[in-house]
Amino acid sequence: MVAAGLWRKGCPEIRGQLRRVEMNYWDFDGKVSRGVLVVNQDITASVTRIFTRLFEERFPIRRMQPMEDYDGDLNASLKDDNTSAYNCRRANQINAPFMESPHANGRAIDINPYENPWKDLRTKQWSPSAEFAARTPGKGKINKGGLVWQAFIDEGWVWQDIKVADYMHFDTGYPSAPFTGRPSGSVGPSRGAASPSATG
Repeated sequence: MVAAGLWRKGCPEIRGQLRRVEMNYWDFDGKVSRGVLVVNQDITASVTRIFTRLFEERFPIRRMQPMEDYDGDLNASLKDDNTSAYNCRRANQINAPFMESPHANGRAIDINPYENPWKDLRTKQWSPSAEFAARTPGKGKINKGGLVWQAFIDEGWVWQDIKVADYMHFDTGYPSAPFTGRPSGSVGPSRGAASPSATG
């Protein structure tokens, strides 16, 4: 991760808290693939429950590769329609201070970026593409009240808690802080189809 530029001086000192969560997912061809999300250890149980639920409902994910496969380049990952989590982003690709950023603290996930783009106010354009900017139903898309939205909300995550449209993005709060678990009274699958392991 250091060699790939995902962690460097100025990033949160959380490398010892990061875990690789390996899991099965349904790809866009209707086949089961194996993917990896690198996340903070305090959200591994929540991530396991969420993606088990998505797998059981056969929600399609284009690909799920750790950011080191892209040398930490956010734009390359977005253009590849890659679902990812931890990344202490480069200074010219960041939209939040390093220490407060959910992604830099391993508590944020971007899902199917091409189908769920965000509005980059620096360029005034949708990234990585405007093709699916409209929140209409569609393969791999996220909509309020839908399966993906509900799976994360039931776990106490947030979506669209910013002024800028960012449909791919879920996190556990900003500024990022230790995650204590699901809100009391929430329900949802507790079975896991993912296996966390240490990383860093």
